Amino acid sequence: MRIVTPGNLDDPFYYLINFQRVLEWLARRYADLLDSEERRFIDGFAGLPRAPQALLVRMVMRKGPLYRASKLVYGEIGCTHAAVAPLVQAGWVDNRAPLSVAQLFEVLQKAEVVTLFKAQLSRTSLRKEQLLAELLEQAPAPQPFTAWCPDMDDAVYSLPVRPLCDRLRLLFFGNLRQDWSEFVLADLGIYRYEQVELDPASRGLQSRADIDFCVQLHACRQALEEGGLLAPLLQQLATLHSDNAWLQGRRDRLLFAVGQQCERQDLLEQALAIYEQCAYPGARARRIRVLERCEHYEAALALAEVALAASESAAEAQQIPRMVPRLRRKLGLPALPRVGKAAVNESQLLLAQDPGLSVEQRVARHLHLDEAPVHYVENSLINSLFGLLCWPAIFAALPGAFFHPFQSGPTDLHQPDFRQRRGALFDACLAQLHDGRYQDSIRACYRDKWGLQSPFVYWQALTQELLELALHCLPAEHLHHCFERLLQDIAANRAGMPDLIQFWPAERRYQMIEVKGPGDRLQDNQLRWLEFCARHALPVQVCYVQWAQA
Repeated sequence: MRIVTPGNLDDPFYYLINFQRVLEWLARRYADLLDSEERRFIDGFAGLPRAPQALLVRMVMRKGPLYRASKLVYGEIGCTHAAVAPLVQAGWVDNRAPLSVAQLFEVLQKAEVVTLFKAQLSRTSLRKEQLLAELLEQAPAPQPFTAWCPDMDDAVYSLPVRPLCDRLRLLFFGNLRQDWSEFVLADLGIYRYEQVELDPASRGLQSRADIDFCVQLHACRQALEEGGLLAPLLQQLATLHSDNAWLQGRRDRLLFAVGQQCERQDLLEQALAIYEQCAYPGARARRIRVLERCEHYEAALALAEVALAASESAAEAQQIPRMVPRLRRKLGLPALPRVGKAAVNESQLLLAQDPGLSVEQRVARHLHLDEAPVHYVENSLINSLFGLLCWPAIFAALPGAFFHPFQSGPTDLHQPDFRQRRGALFDACLAQLHDGRYQDSIRACYRDKWGLQSPFVYWQALTQELLELALHCLPAEHLHHCFERLLQDIAANRAGMPDLIQFWPAERRYQMIEVKGPGDRLQDNQLRWLEFCARHALPVQVCYVQWAQA
């Protein structure tokens, strides 16, 4: 099945055309998952005149929850009151919903508030929020807008159909983070996406339970972000479980975030209980830290030694050796022999500060030579070369990887079996590094896919000049080492790479440079990359900068 494509911005109803295409696509692709209410909406929407259809889509795309008729003015729709009537009759828009005084204040301007409540206010010069506080003390009962403002030629609408439209948006995007503006951005050419051929098995949501799971999980995330009470949130999360691996991964990620919030609030026992049941990467290391904070040193050390023997990630492999010596000291145990680390070259620079440049840009300008150009690349270069060479593997249409037209990468990108599921494809891509074909493949992908969204390729940073310098100066063996490291832990390893790279084209060599300004220190992911480079003889150095006194 081919995924839908956006409409044409030259048509004033482009947003409606996009919405209609989504409904048609969902009706075909998810016919077995739609409930009766959703099917009635799709059928009923198709039977409406164009103006009511367009007005509903405009409201769905706007931030609610209340909509003032005088603010819903669109030339292509015409009279709002005429267009809204069929929507009210269908029950999708409500023009009689009782409004609290606080809700009324959301839709009225201060001058209108003063006119309406002048007799009940002690001073009309107060700020709007102070006027609201004064009226709240009088505890007026909620009532429809027409009862609040009988002399005002206007109306206020609410959108009872929004939860249903949100479920349809969830089915289409596979999340509630993306919204309908994705169509506009695609229409404008701001974002362009790889088009992946899909089959029915590739649907991200496979059952009605998956839909309900996502809706409840989104409500939990909103509650956490809004500072809601943690106890009821944890109770709700405890009831959420899914056989869908990537949905369960989302639940574990949220559970991990709740555990961190418990730590911040010194609710250590609750945090410990959360991390014990959480499978999200990093939960074991947090559990060790919480055990230490609770002075359960023996349990902390026992768990740390388990992690030390079989680390779940490079990040954990770096963190645990720092914890073990401290825990052993607290238990009165002898220190373990130190494990040597690969040495990393260091340099010192004393430079005049330029307020218009970052410290990385200042060093790049200082080191740059015509015969040895310097580029500020940070994470962009290695990631981009990897993304270009491995494009066929990354964008393979595997079940559950792609299920809507606005994905910059596969859904399972950070799942432990990401590479395993595409083993033969990645092997074929990386094999080109050994027979010399990789350069032509990277150039072809750069030309053919330029500008398409990708989780790895930084199009604006990867100029043609930089690409050619990199292909000329970076040995295939070094690229292979870096690409394999990326695939070991994509989430952790696609960040922390050195800031600068200097090329010597005449000698076909290069050097990466991590820049640290005064008072700055190396972060953990940077330390891991530096150690990796040193271990595999990739040329790298850390440049420490001090500013010269004016």
